[in-house]
Amino acid sequence: MTEQAQALFGPHPFASQMSKDQVASLLPEYLAMSQAFPYLQAGSQRDLIFDAMNQNRDLARDIELTSVVANFICWDETGGHGRILQGGKAALPDILLTEYFHSNLLRKDASQLLGRAILPNYSDRTKQYLHSLYAGLSSKDALVRCAYMVAFELHAADMIQSLWTSLVKTFEARPDDLEYFRVHVGGEDPAERYHGEMTGRLIGKLVPAGSSDRFLDEFGRAYELSVQWCRDLLGMAVRTGDDHSEIQHRGRCHCGSIKFHVSAPRELSAVRCNCSICQMSGFVHLLVTGDKLRIECGEEFLTTYQFNKNIARHTFCRLCGVKPFYRPRSSPSGFSVNVRCLDRRTIERIRITEFDGEHWEQAFASMHRDPESCFENQRSELEWRA
Repeated sequence: MTEQAQALFGPHPFASQMSKDQVASLLPEYLAMSQAFPYLQAGSQRDLIFDAMNQNRDLARDIELTSVVANFICWDETGGHGRILQGGKAALPDILLTEYFHSNLLRKDASQLLGRAILPNYSDRTKQYLHSLYAGLSSKDALVRCAYMVAFELHAADMIQSLWTSLVKTFEARPDDLEYFRVHVGGEDPAERYHGEMTGRLIGKLVPAGSSDRFLDEFGRAYELSVQWCRDLLGMAVRTGDDHSEIQHRGRCHCGSIKFHVSAPRELSAVRCNCSICQMSGFVHLLVTGDKLRIECGEEFLTTYQFNKNIARHTFCRLCGVKPFYRPRSSPSGFSVNVRCLDRRTIERIRITEFDGEHWEQAFASMHRDPESCFENQRSELEWRA
């Protein structure tokens, strides 16, 4: 799987030469991920357990398997496994020494390199990544959970090794002085190798015969999610204001009766939702304010469909049946544009974030303490869905 991922995505973004300014921008984001991940991993099975409780049924074996792996990874990332290896059961009280949490080892390494203390930076991009990662790790589909667990661990090994090598070059540091990196991928018996083997064994237990193609597709999607986050962190360190300038993208329905323009950057941030209508229609969401979209022709061919809460206004071409854009529930005054209906010639790249629309209220509430303010703030790509 590692070789397949490397063949698909090439050398890891962190393997490129970095300046000290890039590192100073990147490490707080990386620290935020390192800090949050074990808690997201451990908590990812929560809804599966509550679902069994609410339905008064036994836990399925797939839940047992992904739960035990998730719990161990959290235990390891928060220093417990290392303490017990060093001191046996007598070292159990030492798990309260939070300086051994892997995120805190990273914090110490980063401070040593930069000559100052750092704090985690949960930027919009990092929050988007973590929300998408959690959606995959907590999926009700065991194959998807497995794909995200395997992809995260295999990517982590490559990511940590690549970043370690780059940091040593940039700061002319001694490799063994960077404890976070040495613990994960250093020495003769690196821990990440076992993480990869452990999650990899889930494949044989959770992927049904005949489902290997679907697994590989989900694995690739999950692996790309992490790789893209790393690419974006590097891009954020050198981004200029012009990168956010907007252009006019042209779009249309299938038959061309409805044509429109939408103002958006060349690099689009889109959302893929798993609610019933999005899964059936394959809609990929680009959320914009109401003033960003202009209908060029064909407004008379639009027909509206509503369901459930009757807030979203799903607009379709009544001739070809395609939904090029609509008024979403999360922002009835704005538009969600179907990226699949846009002319690709003006799009440089599409960054897609996953959203658990199947459990809309719960997923939405987890991201917004004040859901009604989400559109004005534009704080996260995950704020937008059907």
